[in-house]
Amino acid sequence: MNKDNLKEFLRYVIIGGISALIDMGVNYLTLYYIFHATKDDKLPVAISVTAGFIVGLVVNYILSNVFVFRKPEQKEKGKTVGAFLIYAAVGVIGYFLTVGLTLLGTRFIGEEGIWYLIMTAVVKGIVLVWNYLGRKIFVYRGK
Repeated sequence: MNKDNLKEFLRYVIIGGISALIDMGVNYLTLYYIFHATKDDKLPVAISVTAGFIVGLVVNYILSNVFVFRKPEQKEKGKTVGAFLIYAAVGVIGYFLTVGLTLLGTRFIGEEGIWYLIMTAVVKGIVLVWNYLGRKIFVYRGK
């Protein structure tokens, strides 16, 4: 990875962190303040998680177009409806990778303790790399 790609990836990590915080905030606000529900209310949980995911995805897309993928040809490729749909598809695949790898991991190491935290961190890292590379290749054409 050259110096420019490393800087781009680090910007992506920062934007991903901001987007994740927004995702979690929308999820929390939707569940507890809009629905006045608890974590045990299945439908409100599903809706609040989905709302957080969508808002986080849109924020990530906008901030990535402004701060991460800054080359003129990347900016041009990233500002179409088709680019957003591909961007979203990469995110949805990342979501399913997170769920699948987490379920697989818990099958082997369980759901408690330090190993679960390590496993979830590894899953987050795998999905972060997938999201970055998938978006760079399929939306911004690897430039």
